[in-house]
Amino acid sequence: MIIIHATFHVNPAKETEFVNELAPLVRASQAEEGNVAYDLHKAVAKENVYTMVEVWRDQEAVGLHNSSAHFQAFVAKAKDYLTAPLDVQAFEGQPLNA
Repeated sequence: MIIIHATFHVNPAKETEFVNELAPLVRASQAEEGNVAYDLHKAVAKENVYTMVEVWRDQEAVGLHNSSAHFQAFVAKAKDYLTAPLDVQAFEGQPLNA
């Protein structure tokens, strides 16, 4: 399982537009084969900071997502909303057997 945290520092003047632009990306990504979860979270302690938490079945699913039309369309516009470079961290997850 691949877990990705993408942190966005959003221009306050464009916050509503940013959230509206992400809605179709989230819906389309959640419908992708290999997607386990794809959710946007707003930071509680930091203004205008959002984190997209993605969980994918495997690296192949991540690659397909990264090349999808909906992802590429958002990437092309993302810089218009951000006040800092996008911070992306990827993790390899293993289910715990209790």
